[in-house]
Amino acid sequence: MKPPWHELLAPLPGDALVRRKPVSDKLPGWESLSVELSAGAAGLRHLLVTLENGTPISAGDWVLFCSGNPVQYRHESIGGRIETDGTFNGTRWRTVAIEVPGQDDPETRETVRSQPTAEETAMLKALVREIVERAGRGSR
Repeated sequence: MKPPWHELLAPLPGDALVRRKPVSDKLPGWESLSVELSAGAAGLRHLLVTLENGTPISAGDWVLFCSGNPVQYRHESIGGRIETDGTFNGTRWRTVAIEVPGQDDPETRETVRSQPTAEETAMLKALVREIVERAGRGSR
């Protein structure tokens, strides 16, 4: 069973919109491709691919999800650099926080940093290919 589209590294829904924009006037040939997906009040997913002269050089997938009473927040991300030989050098993060009455900021309950697995790296690379392909078809 495929994970829901708002989960980290899940396939994109068919109607996901890719936005393309230059990174900076000072970096000619650099542009970003981004996809933002909302799960309503439950969360947000943001994917970002940076291109240099049309070649992907970095990628990230971030998910922020909230639920329950008290509200629990789960932030997961995977991101890093895509090397010229196609390898991926990045990090995977998972943080869980919970709202505490009387405090302005949620209290972090867990933070885990790890190296992406080979399967996670392959899934991120597949997302990068799909995003670049959709951007090439004129999705703005």
